[in-house]
Amino acid sequence: MRTPVLFGVAILLTTAGITHAQKGKDEFVTEEEQEKLREAQDPSVRIQLYVEFEQLRLERFETFRSKPADPKYDTAGYLDRQLAQFIGLNEELKGWIDDQYERNGDMRKGLHDVLEKGALQLEQLRKAQQAPDANAPAYADSLGDAIEDLTDTMDGAAKALGDQEKKFGALKRQEKADAQESKERAKEEKKRTKEEEKLRKKEHKSGEPGDSDQN
Repeated sequence: MRTPVLFGVAILLTTAGITHAQKGKDEFVTEEEQEKLREAQDPSVRIQLYVEFEQLRLERFETFRSKPADPKYDTAGYLDRQLAQFIGLNEELKGWIDDQYERNGDMRKGLHDVLEKGALQLEQLRKAQQAPDANAPAYADSLGDAIEDLTDTMDGAAKALGDQEKKFGALKRQEKADAQESKERAKEEKKRTKEEEKLRKKEHKSGEPGDSDQN
């Protein structure tokens, strides 16, 4: 296996990590999500998709964790599966970041997303750990793994972002430069349109018949 460039945790040697290693990608990503990931070749866009899909698992986890117990459903198993899927997605995310880092792909927007939304996700996970429900024993290991794995992801993302901002320039500076360039293009286009309109009017006027032409 390739040595990770940014991350300290390559594969989790825990229950959830072993489960993820044994399963295929289709066990934690739907066909529709796989299609979206295949279409997203922009480094940042794919990162943002991974973060979005992770958040969906956390929302399911929180929703079902707060529901009253129903003996007809394996709620504990469902909660554990959502966390396992979260970990699987997070491992895919780390692999993508690592790969794009080596290829010098510009991930600044996506990495900002990881750090901003990842902090909120980490807060959600820690709150669940600090306020366990009746099903907590069934998913406690996966919850701990998710916290450890996400922490590792954010550490690697912060390092990657720092390196990329040195290499490509701060994102705000780039956005400002892009906005200025767009403004200049619009100004030039307006000037060119105005000049073309003046030229058309001049040509039209010079082509009109004079008094001598009418006699």
